[in-house]
Amino acid sequence: MIFERPHAGESAVLVHLNFPPFYPEQADLPEFIELARSAGANILQVLEGSRSVPDSKFFMGSGKVDELAAICRETKAELVLVNHSLSPAQERNLEKVLQCRVLDRTGLILDIFAKRAHTHEGKLQVELAQLSYMSTRLVRGWTHLERQRGGAIGLTGPGETQLELDRRLIKGGLKQIRKRLEKVRSQRQQGRQSRQRSGIPMISLVGYTNAGKSSLFNRLTESTVYVKDKLFATLDPTFRQLHLPTVGKVILADTVGFIRHLPHGLVEAFRATLEETVQADILLHVIDANDPQHDEYIEQVNVVLAQIGADEKPMIQVFNKIDLNPELLPAVQYNNDRKVERVWLSAHTGTGIELLQAALATYLSDKIVHGLLTLAPNYAKLRAQLYQQQCVEREQILENGEWQLTVTISLEMLQRLCDEAEVAVETIFVNHED
Repeated sequence: MIFERPHAGESAVLVHLNFPPFYPEQADLPEFIELARSAGANILQVLEGSRSVPDSKFFMGSGKVDELAAICRETKAELVLVNHSLSPAQERNLEKVLQCRVLDRTGLILDIFAKRAHTHEGKLQVELAQLSYMSTRLVRGWTHLERQRGGAIGLTGPGETQLELDRRLIKGGLKQIRKRLEKVRSQRQQGRQSRQRSGIPMISLVGYTNAGKSSLFNRLTESTVYVKDKLFATLDPTFRQLHLPTVGKVILADTVGFIRHLPHGLVEAFRATLEETVQADILLHVIDANDPQHDEYIEQVNVVLAQIGADEKPMIQVFNKIDLNPELLPAVQYNNDRKVERVWLSAHTGTGIELLQAALATYLSDKIVHGLLTLAPNYAKLRAQLYQQQCVEREQILENGEWQLTVTISLEMLQRLCDEAEVAVETIFVNHED
């Protein structure tokens, strides 16, 4: 099932209403403008207003609706974007009066996600969220929803309405997508289990959209993940290996960015993707150090982390983009346990990256051991498995024919390999740090 969505470059009028402080519907206008631009909209005008509570019929007052209709006629706008969540009835009522497409904040975010998703899983996740959203917006009142009379023999009464047909088609489409997503999630779970069996530590990047997560990812891993100064530039999760001093090989994951009032349907649809965050050993919360609203954005990210059960994970806050402010310098802040809590750096210039690498090495050091393994000739299979895990740094053959390997490996992986070889770790391993 495919629904017509607004195309990039459509001429649009933006509507933003200010509510009393701390009102649940309160939204941020500059962010909404960036969302519209990220979707490719050509912004003709921004209409602002104030209300104590939303109007049940139009969300805005009748006077504001008349003003908006006049603006749409004068500018010949093709689209009205409302920076709030509209009920299906409110959206329908506005479209009748304005005679153009109306899209609320949730619909706009869904449209951006649809444009940004490139992998099979990402497209399925977006389609699932879109269909779930559209299933509540079928009551349009247009003529194609009138009851169809049966024309075949035996169908003498009123037939099934187009609305009922649409609902049935959407229900079938949702069922098919969920089935396909379940298969993809099963494959992702197998990959996740494979990484867990390898014992390689995993670091996950999280943060508000456009905070510089992908730039930091590229800087740390020397990759070329797509980076653009716009919201939700990348959606699909990306994994790369990273070598940390004294730790060795780790996996770094870049996931979708968060945003204020992230639609619940998207959180649910992207749960499999976000589960990579739950499985990480440590989170890097990337923050735009120059954004005056970064405290609010930190709170929004924490809300989503709590939704997916990742709020108890160890975390380092990474204040990025210090190159844009000459008063900000690379620095490290510790908590009461003398562990790194915050790092100030620039992913763009690389300033302060070594501070973050050192902090990560400290956090992960208790999961990694570095030392000597002495293996008898009958443990050739264990030696081969160690090489397969790429954890052998040096090898020396002793006079008695034994192998002496210098390794950096997770304690969990070493224990598992030794159990399979039926050898006690303590009989073959000497920790250099002891």
